[in-house]
Amino acid sequence: MLEWRVWDGLVPYETALAAMEERVARIAAGTAPEAVWLLEHPPIYTAGTSARAEDLTDPGRFPVHVAGRGGQYTYHGPGQRVVYVMLDLNTRGRDVRRFVTALEDWVIATLAAFNVTGERRAGRVGVWVVRPDRPPGADGTPAEDKIAAIGVKLRRWVSFHGLSINVEPDLSHFDGIVPCGIRDHGVTSLVDLGLPVTMADVDLALRAAFDDVIGASPAAASLDL
Repeated sequence: MLEWRVWDGLVPYETALAAMEERVARIAAGTAPEAVWLLEHPPIYTAGTSARAEDLTDPGRFPVHVAGRGGQYTYHGPGQRVVYVMLDLNTRGRDVRRFVTALEDWVIATLAAFNVTGERRAGRVGVWVVRPDRPPGADGTPAEDKIAAIGVKLRRWVSFHGLSINVEPDLSHFDGIVPCGIRDHGVTSLVDLGLPVTMADVDLALRAAFDDVIGASPAAASLDL
């Protein structure tokens, strides 16, 4: 059994974090089902466990929250679909690397529903898109932008935090940080790529891709998480 929930409005980060902490404890205790929550936050920068102080380039711009997830600095805000994924890896296989790969595969399959080719990059967690409409880098490599970030934490082998997909955020809000510590590439969104995609469209694609890639229950998990 898996609960899907779409939160209304802009959910304060602290509110969502407290609810997620409580839910993860209940999943670990066997008193609540796994859950996937879809929401948006007011503008905020979050610092993961690998965040570097120099990557917060405009500390007074938005509130900064030190998060317990993996990764570095990231931005959350309106127009970005944040997906909190609370799955019990005790029943899906205790393999963190495979779990992160599965989340990337889930995003890639979601983007494919809009004819967007998402790709992973060695050493860079998240999902990227090549930008042939932009000049290549100084070394001749194609320009590319990040469209989805991933940062997870495990407690008693239950996951929380998760991923974010840029649907139509204000991309200038990313200027206050070095997103995920990567200076050589930018960020993009589905709308920035020229696609008239709504949040509801993305939610439907996420749900369909989850069932296909990960599975709604351990027995159906195609990646044996």
